[in-house]
Amino acid sequence: MKSTTTLTIACSAAFLSQVGISIYLPAVPAIAQALPAAEDQVALALAVYLIGMALPMLLWGSLGERVGRKPVLFAALALYVLATATIPSAYNLESFLALRLIQGLGAGGVSVMARVLVRDSFSGALLAKGLSWLGMTFVIALGIGQFIGSLLQVAFGWKAIFYGLALAAIGLMIALQRVAFPALLKVPGQMSAWRIYGTILRHPAFLRAALAGGLGYGVIIAFNTCAPLILQGHFAWSAAEYGLLGWPISAAYLAGALMVNRFVARTGRLSMMSWGVALVMCGSTTMLLGSVFASGLAVLLWLPYCLAVFGQSMSYPISLSLANDASPVSGSYAIALSGFMHQLTAAMIGGVASLLASQQAWPLALLCVALAGGALLCVARSRAD
Repeated sequence: MKSTTTLTIACSAAFLSQVGISIYLPAVPAIAQALPAAEDQVALALAVYLIGMALPMLLWGSLGERVGRKPVLFAALALYVLATATIPSAYNLESFLALRLIQGLGAGGVSVMARVLVRDSFSGALLAKGLSWLGMTFVIALGIGQFIGSLLQVAFGWKAIFYGLALAAIGLMIALQRVAFPALLKVPGQMSAWRIYGTILRHPAFLRAALAGGLGYGVIIAFNTCAPLILQGHFAWSAAEYGLLGWPISAAYLAGALMVNRFVARTGRLSMMSWGVALVMCGSTTMLLGSVFASGLAVLLWLPYCLAVFGQSMSYPISLSLANDASPVSGSYAIALSGFMHQLTAAMIGGVASLLASQQAWPLALLCVALAGGALLCVARSRAD
């Protein structure tokens, strides 16, 4: 029962941190008009948010180990609420991006603590299954969140998106007050956090597992950065039509997460992660071929992307659990470090993708193929060892 409560809190926290990535995407044209700014400049808000998530993750993880899970999660949520509720007051592009950065700082702490709570409750293959539940929450945030954002945009305007997020975070803070987490065990003579992180980084098995998950995550970030301009520009989709794309994306990620939840203990984590990364490559390659030889068909962009999302939802929770098991130091440090690597990688990829953003799909597809190739290389090296 306690594990179920903890998992519910962790999934709710993961939803809030990840929904900040995608929920506002259907409103990018409206935000650009309101600031005013160019749409590709507003698209930088995704990379800025990811940078904000990445920057303090190691600090959040260290604080969670020393101060406790609950107070750190509460503090991160408070920062998230403050920034999110202030974003609608942004009066130009610079203030909008600055507030998105602060929102990301809070989201980083929320994301780390969500994973740490699952790590505290499970281990081994069960940890991969527990993290697959976070994966389901992740897709709801990226997919259904995108759909909810389009509804709010159409009904109330883009500011309602951020006010709604702030209210949801406040609700989680209230619920958090009623939950008790286990007390921390103080370890005398413990190394400094930075020495611990350095020790973990020196283990190749940890690095390969973490990078495989991060590069696959980058495919999702690249698509979310470029897709609004491609689909709402080149293909002239409306905000509502773009929001509806969240449903097949959500179905694909949910299917992959359920595959992990049901079959990982029987199939083996490394084998299942290999299949997942291969599917990411297959989907990305099909996107590239479609964008070169049939650039007028939107279905050859979003449908192969759903296949890549399916594969990533299989590989991502397994990469986190393998990285955690490969860590030479117990506690929340490995989860925080892998999260930091993923968000930093995603932020860099989001920045590159924003520079490549155009109404043509092939630059996005080529970037996705390169990222999937890097993930395949990491998995191949892990299997060789």
